Amino acid sequence: MSQRTTIDPAVIDGMCNCFAMRKAARYLTASYDKALAPAKLRATQFTILHKVATHGETTISTLAAMIGMDRTTLATNLKPLERDGLLTTAPAENDRRARIVQITAAGHDRLEQALPLWQSAQNRFEDSFGSTEASSLRSQLRAVLDTGLDPWAE
Repeated sequence: MSQRTTIDPAVIDGMCNCFAMRKAARYLTASYDKALAPAKLRATQFTILHKVATHGETTISTLAAMIGMDRTTLATNLKPLERDGLLTTAPAENDRRARIVQITAAGHDRLEQALPLWQSAQNRFEDSFGSTEASSLRSQLRAVLDTGLDPWAE
C-alpha cells in the first residue's frame, strides 16, 4: 500500500515553482504589453515578429520550439499577425503538411516601430530589478528549459 503525502494547501503559494513563475510572468508580460501598445503589439506578438525577422522564414514547428510554445497555441497567436499583414504562412514546398512563416515588409516596419518601446520596457525593468540580477534571472530561466521535463513531447 502506498503512503499518501499530505501537503498543507496554505504552503503551496509559497513553494509552488509554477505558480511563482506564472505570477511573475503575467506581471512582466503586462508591463511589456503596456509599453508595446503604441505599436499595436503584445509581448508575444513582438517576440514572434522578432524571431521570424531574426531567423528568416521558418516552419511553425521550429518557431514554436524557438519560443517555447506548443504548435496549436502558436498557430492561434499567428492569426492576428497574419490578418494584419505582418506575417504570412504558407505550405512548405517540400512538405505540404509543414507551414512556413515569413515576416512581411509591414511586419518589419511594425517591429522597427516597437523596438524602442521594447527597449524602454527592458530598461525600466533592469533599472528597477538591477541589470546584474536581470542577467542572472535570464540565465536561471534558460536553465529551466534544460530540466528535461519535455512538456510538449508527443
